[in-house]
Amino acid sequence: MLSTAIRTCPLCEATCGLRLTLNADRVASIRGDPDDVLSHGFICPKGAALAALHGDPDRIRTPLIRHGDGLRPSSWEEAFSLIDARLTPILQRDRNAVAAFLGNPNVHNLSGSLYGRVLMRALGTRNVFTASSLDQMPKQLACGLMFGTSTTVPVPDLDRTDHLLILGADPLTSNGSLMTAPDARGRLRAIRARGGRVVVIDPRRTRTAREADEHHFIVPGTDALLLFALVGVLLDEGLADPGRLAALCNGLEELDGLAGPFTPEAVAAVCGIAAGEIRRLARELAAAPSAAVYGRIGTCTQEFGTLASWLVDVLNLLTGNLDREGGAMFPLAAAGHSNAAGEPGRGRGVRFGRFASRVRGLGETFGELPTACLAEEIETPGEGQVRALITVAGNPARSAPNSARLEAALESLELIVSIDMYLNETTRHANVILPVPSPLCRGHYDLALYMFAVRNVAHWSPPALGPEPGVPDEWVTLIRLAGIAAGMGPDVDVGAFDEGVARALADHECGTVGSPVEGQDPGELLAQLAPRVGPERLLDLMLRAGPYGDGFGSRPGGLTLAALEQAPHGIDLGPLRPRLPAALRTPSGRIEVAPEPIAADVPRLRAALDRGGRAGMTLVGRRQLRSNNSWMHNLPLLARGQRCTLQVNPQDAARLGLRDGEPARLRSRTGTAVATVELTDDVMAGVVSLPHGWGHDVDGARIAVAAANPGTNANLLADELAVDAVSGNAALNGIPVTVEPVGEGAATPIALATG
Repeated sequence: MLSTAIRTCPLCEATCGLRLTLNADRVASIRGDPDDVLSHGFICPKGAALAALHGDPDRIRTPLIRHGDGLRPSSWEEAFSLIDARLTPILQRDRNAVAAFLGNPNVHNLSGSLYGRVLMRALGTRNVFTASSLDQMPKQLACGLMFGTSTTVPVPDLDRTDHLLILGADPLTSNGSLMTAPDARGRLRAIRARGGRVVVIDPRRTRTAREADEHHFIVPGTDALLLFALVGVLLDEGLADPGRLAALCNGLEELDGLAGPFTPEAVAAVCGIAAGEIRRLARELAAAPSAAVYGRIGTCTQEFGTLASWLVDVLNLLTGNLDREGGAMFPLAAAGHSNAAGEPGRGRGVRFGRFASRVRGLGETFGELPTACLAEEIETPGEGQVRALITVAGNPARSAPNSARLEAALESLELIVSIDMYLNETTRHANVILPVPSPLCRGHYDLALYMFAVRNVAHWSPPALGPEPGVPDEWVTLIRLAGIAAGMGPDVDVGAFDEGVARALADHECGTVGSPVEGQDPGELLAQLAPRVGPERLLDLMLRAGPYGDGFGSRPGGLTLAALEQAPHGIDLGPLRPRLPAALRTPSGRIEVAPEPIAADVPRLRAALDRGGRAGMTLVGRRQLRSNNSWMHNLPLLARGQRCTLQVNPQDAARLGLRDGEPARLRSRTGTAVATVELTDDVMAGVVSLPHGWGHDVDGARIAVAAANPGTNANLLADELAVDAVSGNAALNGIPVTVEPVGEGAATPIALATG
């Protein structure tokens, strides 16, 4: 008998609504949900591939433990006993000898989001690494310093803006990033249909650039120079007008001095955009009835990521478009948003640099260290040397810079424990792999992504299918690991431990000034949440104590998880609204326009300007619609049409002797890679582009579709020593490389998927 299940897609940041047709325990079809309050029926190929992910024969469904040179199936009891026997002595010697790496899929998983932090607290190690320092850390740090929290990130009000300036982002391919916006193509076309403009700055002519009114190539890594020049034009020509926010700003007067050296004429030759064009771009931005500047991964994963991320919002502020309709606005998420709790307009600000990595001295940010220093922390002897690693839904052997060095370091560890659904390039090194349920077998709520949504919504998805035999919910696995880390052994009472987790959250909510449950009895709140347990209980608590919540009775009719359960297509909480000063959580209660750690980095940018343009070729990455980092290459539906090629401008190809469809060798400081050339004028001269997350040609992994179409591992070429100085984020774009033809007899990489 056929039935229908409604849920949101957990595979990228767009959170599209899906309509699943089920035939018993089998998914017959997946389509977009036309009644979804945010996506309105839009779906991309990834959402349609959820059924293939659920049924993937390579997906791990039972624990695996190391046996000789391979891995063999085991019971859960045997796996946890082994972890306890091997992990506990290491923790007893030195808690910092255990490192953890949390991958991107945790953001799309309620269990990972909520219980991953429980495991980190139980481990008590400073060596916590995540995908954030390979991606968006500069943006979160810049916004934290300006506005007070790491999630107080302005997003373009896409549905009302008249002018959108995009740098280093391709939302038509990514479906938005730090900008939850399903159907980006439709939303951008609507800007143009109402008479607005879309302008893209990117070293590649992306899908988004082809849809825009205007596209400018830019030399990779020079976005901060361009942005400073735009700021300077606004200031010099009297075009800067922050409007009502001027009274809320500290440090506005410092911008003149900081921007002074970066005139359009000074930066033009280095960034590749003519001075006259820079001035025109600034004037049009200032003159638009409303406008938003948006920068993403290209502006983050570079040498000056924090400066570029900061300047994006300086421009939004100076043009009067920060916190106004049609500009860059602050979402108000229904649960978990740090700027919706506590005293409005005042907070302790962000904390970073409280400790540093042992070897290189890179500072922590938001409690984690830069992933770029993980390999050296494993390799270097001495107190605090990493001897064990726990990975949760992460593949640092493909996502981290100089991945060859990291993989060699992994081989030296005493213990690796991985929570993952695949035997991949990282987990093949593990001593124990613990599987997780299919996304269709667990409840889903986009706790993090609604903090960056272009419209305030909430949507709960119950499991579409029943539990998978022998695979516990991921939060149970995380609690059992946390129990071992806390010294409770492999047979921890999961229910009692979870009760403690819920009690700690209830205590926090009841003790938070301004919370709708401030002063209430935490025990009474927990009693009202029964019989829920695990992530559902925590989510219900956060929803009810959140800005739209029922306050456990103090706001009758407010939001609860039960209300979301009765609204399968989600609940529309309305368009973005101005939120300043209430959303600020800086100690001053004001916008810190020129935070000292950021201003102190400007001389480094000035030195780069004085050095002039970079000679030789530069490597950048690129987004792919059917891919998401390294973990979607094993699904035939997505593999069809995926291309891992080296995009080269025909001018460079003629000069370097490269031919379309033939192999080229790339060299950087860290290594060598071979990729198939794709000639295209969509990439600017002097730049080559290779997508991230490939390189599946290794022994010991079990990803048959990906292995048949392995592509090239771009991060063999990424330099772990090249980081953004402020945030420690890896500079995965703008890599200096040499490129040459591969001689006769060399193997040609398989770069075009045919499955």
